[in-house]
Amino acid sequence: MAKQGNIAKQVIGWYAKHQRPLPWRKTRDPYAIWISEVMLQQTQVETVVPYYRRFLSKFPDVGVLAKTRLQAVLKVWENLGYYSRARHIHEAAKEIMERHNGRIPDSMEELRRLPGIGPYIAAAILCFAFGRQVPTVEANVNRVLCRLFGIRTPLEHTRTRKRIYDVAVSLVPKKKASYFNQGLMDLGATICTPRKPACSQCPLVRHCQALKSGIQEELPLKRKKGPLPHKRMTAAIIMDRERRFLIVQRPPRGLLGGLWKFPGGECMAGESLEKALKRTVNEELGIRAYVKRPLASVKHAYTHFRTTLHGFHCRRVGEPENLDCYRWEWAAMPDLAGFPFSKVDRKIMEAMKAMS
Repeated sequence: MAKQGNIAKQVIGWYAKHQRPLPWRKTRDPYAIWISEVMLQQTQVETVVPYYRRFLSKFPDVGVLAKTRLQAVLKVWENLGYYSRARHIHEAAKEIMERHNGRIPDSMEELRRLPGIGPYIAAAILCFAFGRQVPTVEANVNRVLCRLFGIRTPLEHTRTRKRIYDVAVSLVPKKKASYFNQGLMDLGATICTPRKPACSQCPLVRHCQALKSGIQEELPLKRKKGPLPHKRMTAAIIMDRERRFLIVQRPPRGLLGGLWKFPGGECMAGESLEKALKRTVNEELGIRAYVKRPLASVKHAYTHFRTTLHGFHCRRVGEPENLDCYRWEWAAMPDLAGFPFSKVDRKIMEAMKAMS
């Protein structure tokens, strides 16, 4: 235990001098900490900071958030990605108001029952807001502990994750657990980086098993991933006599659930773009779409696949109806800014503006 205690002391001392000045570290408010931790999932700190500030400005507490329409929440979240996070936050806020009298729970069991709160976020709330002696193991901490203890099994393996967690449990001190956990995170973010770690600047350099073996850049071990699949998508730009555009809202669940888009969908194998556009628009709205001319093609990458969205100026035959979409509307160009759209649909919009 002497080694573990020394590691914790050195991490806390380093953090006191070198911590990053992040806005959510200036509060013990469990609501603000919860929002920050959800936003930080799969997203860089630099990207999160302005969204975090804007979100808390719009929704300063759980009561305001619970009363707000989901569309307004998605609009503030626009371009932050992984929109299920915003939907889960909204659902959880309602549950907190209904089941917990507006107070964020302070137990692991109750936190885990809320939508979108897994073991890491629950631990972060308990540690950073309520001062509990629990480890907060995320990507940076996984990397630091893998290297520090020379763990040479793939990070994707359950036994590897368990070993890292057990190590973290043994390290987290009774006092200043928050400083220790955030210190490990900052070490991973600024010193023990995925490539070219600055080992000479690390306070734990004397303890690092990976450095002693010269394999610090090889750890953590990860399985090789194959190439990302590619999807061809279509979008119909349809305008009425009042120069309004036809837009549809996606169903509430799924990758971009609840966001708006232009009618259209995925092109199947062996299907031409024009045929896919006609099929998907008809499936969504029951109308026939005829391509007038191409508008733009926009590429975008998600976590598990790549996509190219092909936009076409179209004319329609028939009146829209809700078939395979949540709802539809006609919206003038200036009004489109008020709807939550994905980044790739916004790029199509930019092409529309450039050609208008």
